[in-house]
Parts: sequence; structure tokens; C-alpha cells
Amino acid sequence: MFEISQLRCFVAVAEELHFSRAAERLNMTQPPLSRQIRLLEHHVGVQLLERSSRVVRLTAAGRAFFPEAARILRLAEEAAFTARRAAKGEQGTLAIGFTSASGYSLLPEVVRRLRDRSPGISLTLKELVSTAQVEALNSGQLDLGLMRPHPLNAELQSTLIAREALMLAIPANEAGQWPLEPGLECLHGKPFVMYSPYEARPFHQMLSERFERAGVVPDIVEHIGQVHTMLALVRAGIGAALIAEGASRLQFDGIVTRRMATEPVEMVCTSRRDNDNPVLALFMRDVLPTFRTP
Repeated sequence: MFEISQLRCFVAVAEELHFSRAAERLNMTQPPLSRQIRLLEHHVGVQLLERSSRVVRLTAAGRAFFPEAARILRLAEEAAFTARRAAKGEQGTLAIGFTSASGYSLLPEVVRRLRDRSPGISLTLKELVSTAQVEALNSGQLDLGLMRPHPLNAELQSTLIAREALMLAIPANEAGQWPLEPGLECLHGKPFVMYSPYEARPFHQMLSERFERAGVVPDIVEHIGQVHTMLALVRAGIGAALIAEGASRLQFDGIVTRRMATEPVEMVCTSRRDNDNPVLALFMRDVLPTFRTP
């Protein structure tokens, strides 16, 4: 089978119709150029060029072969270019998992900054609760997870990417019964829509620990896994809820949100330590540092 270098020599001679100029263009001398052409003709099995001391011209076979040879060279160059872009993370696919809360604020900003840095990449976005993201990362279905801090095994690593305020969500028709600057104590004994200890375990555990430290015991009426369902129950007057600030952008009619006088909640990005996806490496190197977390 012929080699790319032989095609490159043939195309140069076919375009120049002059061995000396073709050799100069390829930065080589005429003898090795002639040798490459002879080898190519041997592999193809036909004469491609007629040459004499005065003229070089293509044979009928050469004229048929020339456009195909040029096309093969273009494809080879494009393949090499594509491989280089993929190695740099400038081309390829990144599978990102995200919680419903991060989908309203953090995820759009992650996508924007990734595309600004590398417009040629393709993203696969999957909305999953944090526990499901951990399972998907472990099985290789996700490259990156945007989730609440979560217990991890040794194969996974997490980096803080954002902090946001905790917001109290209450029915609008009950707003006068709640403080303008609420603390956890205002929830003591009040009907409260809590996060599921299974589907939303990180948020459930975080709130449970904060309630215990503050000596607050709300009247938990429901356990819910998704924030939009939680807000629907708040609007129906079932109880109050605590949500991350990003989720307040849902702007349900009939709901009032107020910033809690308490420490913010965190969002981390999690990935497998052994993931060699160049797009993930590009994200960790060039995009993640642009998220400043005080």
C-alpha cells in the first residue's frame, strides 16, 4: 500500500508539472522525489506521470488519480487536526450531571464559560439528584457532577465551585406571619416541607444537622426529592421550605422568598480521579478557576 508521503510527492508534481519546482516546494532534492513517485506507481500498478527532459504531464490514469490523492491528503490533514483539538480538549464531549437547583443558576454559567473557552465541544446534560450523580460518576456515565457536598469514595474528587444563600419559601398569603430576616428558630414547630433522606440526602443531612445544632424541631409534613415539587407544595399552603438562592429564580406565583440569616450552602463539582477526558481536563484547568468562591 502506498504512503501519505508518496501521495504528497505526487500531488506536488501534478500541480507543478515540474520536478525541480515540486522538489523545492517539498524542501527535498529531485532524486528522492523521483524515487517516491516510482514507488507510488509500483504500488498503484500503473504509470501516473510521463516525464522527459522537456516536459512532465499526467497520464490518463494520473489524471483520474490526482483528485482522489488530493482528497486523501486533505482528509489526513483534517484527521490530524481533529486529533490535536481533541487532545487539547477543544473538541469532544463532556457529560455533566446537575441538580435541579443548580440548573437555574450555576449550570447555565458553567455551559457559557465552557463554550466561550472551547466552542467546538459537545455537552450532554443530565438532571439528577446528588446521590444519582455519584452513581453515574462511578459507572462512567458522567464526566462531571454539579451537586451538594456528598460523601465520596476514593475514586472521586470534589472541588468547591459556588456558595449561595439559603432562602425561606413561604406562601404569599402567610407572609405577614413570618419575620423579614428569618433565622432557623422561626421554623420551630411550624409545618415544614423537608428534603427526602434518599433522593436529596446531602441537603436533608445538612438541614438536619443545622436544625439539631440550633435546637429547632420543625413539624415535617412531607419529604420531597425535587425542589419544584417542594415549591408547589409551599404555594398550596402545605408548609414552609428552605431552598438554595438559585432555586428562587423559579418565581412561583403565590410564594414569597426571604434570605435566611444563616450560613450559605455549597455546590461542588465532582469527577473521577482517573477520568482522562481532555475536555474535563480543560474544564478543571481553565474554567473552574474562573468561579471565585469567597
